[in-house]
Amino acid sequence: MRTPSRRRPRALLAAAAAGTLLAPLLSGCWAGAGGAGSGGDAINVLMVNNPQMVELQKLTAAHFTKETGIKVNFTVLPENDVRDKISQDFANQAGQYDVATLSNYEIPIYARNGWLHEMDSYVAKDSAYDEQDILKPMRQSLTADDGKLYGQPFYGESSFLMYRKDVFAEKGLTMPAHPTWEQVAELAAEVDGAKRGMRGICLRGLPGWGEVMAPLTTVVNTFGGTWFDKDWKARLNSPEFEKATKFYVDLVRGHGESGAAQAGFAECLNNTTQGKVAMWYDATSAAGSLESADSPVKGKIGYAPAPVEKTKSSGWLYTWAWGIQDASRNPDKAWKFVSWASSKRYEQLVGEKVGWSDVPAGKRASTYTNADYVKEAAAFQEMTRDAIEGARPTAPGVQPRPAPGIQFVGIPEFTDLGTKVSQEISAAIAGRQSVESALKKSQQLAEQISEEYEGR
Repeated sequence: MRTPSRRRPRALLAAAAAGTLLAPLLSGCWAGAGGAGSGGDAINVLMVNNPQMVELQKLTAAHFTKETGIKVNFTVLPENDVRDKISQDFANQAGQYDVATLSNYEIPIYARNGWLHEMDSYVAKDSAYDEQDILKPMRQSLTADDGKLYGQPFYGESSFLMYRKDVFAEKGLTMPAHPTWEQVAELAAEVDGAKRGMRGICLRGLPGWGEVMAPLTTVVNTFGGTWFDKDWKARLNSPEFEKATKFYVDLVRGHGESGAAQAGFAECLNNTTQGKVAMWYDATSAAGSLESADSPVKGKIGYAPAPVEKTKSSGWLYTWAWGIQDASRNPDKAWKFVSWASSKRYEQLVGEKVGWSDVPAGKRASTYTNADYVKEAAAFQEMTRDAIEGARPTAPGVQPRPAPGIQFVGIPEFTDLGTKVSQEISAAIAGRQSVESALKKSQQLAEQISEEYEGR
């Protein structure tokens, strides 16, 4: 039985959510950016360690800095670590970092809290940037309640299914044009062990609201489940949520990658590139790495829409975007970096210097009319754009939702809730507890959020 609690005002809820992430900052000393400071002709950029970001870091000094004289000090961290560090600096408005990679989950929340510098004033004066070329779902996802833009996408993504065409051909298997999850499970069993050391499928199991919970929540949506119903009742113990979670856990335990409980995006990318798995359900942005010139599996991968059950589509909508901290000492120079890093010109630079399949795509309409990109990314570019434009962040499931989001719930508390639930799910993947036990604990966690939001 739940203990009643008084509902707190929304501002206090946001502060409480931020406070859970500020704990490391408040409990001891915190050092940022390796001691390098922004100001003058330098800016500090904090970003996730995804392949496209690493390429950006390599290209910046010889191109952006050479052209503008602005030095960029990068701090590059894994996804879970970078989220914690960004929340610490931005929530405290410490100003250590001028620019950070934020997603379409954080940007509306951060903007509402006054932590971000609006970008409309810069866009209005920067005609070369061409804001209208940014795909509409991306623009909308980075616009806050006040109607202003607070982020610019570096790349956009949805999710789809990747599979080894050669392995399927050798086994006499055909990937359906629009696969269901039940079909995927059957195919995973068929291709498990098709080559020595090869497992049927890679699915994230690493704890983190942006790791295991991202793909799993899309499965929950299409199986008919939801985190909260329209009245904010927690529904993690519903038959649909349980069926989806049990399906996911059973699939990855039965035919998934070794060490699945510690495998996130990076580990699944490595497993797929190294031929250790025959299928992988994850971000469309992974295709660029799989099809790059030096990829051992280039040309061997097929692509199919995100698997479904009860919905017509199930792909997520996500962007790693640039946000400028409101406390930045150098917002004008920060915008110059953001404008360059998200520009058509930067995409052209990556295409020429690195390879067109490595372009940080999924954000601009012009990318998909660029003949060089279309030719090299032919295997996946059309399906990627279709997935992004077909994503339904306000209606991803079979029932009305109280907050936007496909692979997340768009409220400040989800950072903490999603992470805690992910730890329970990961423990089930590791075999340390049952799915029923994991969801019982998770439901109790979600009910605490229900108590704060019910009746609004």
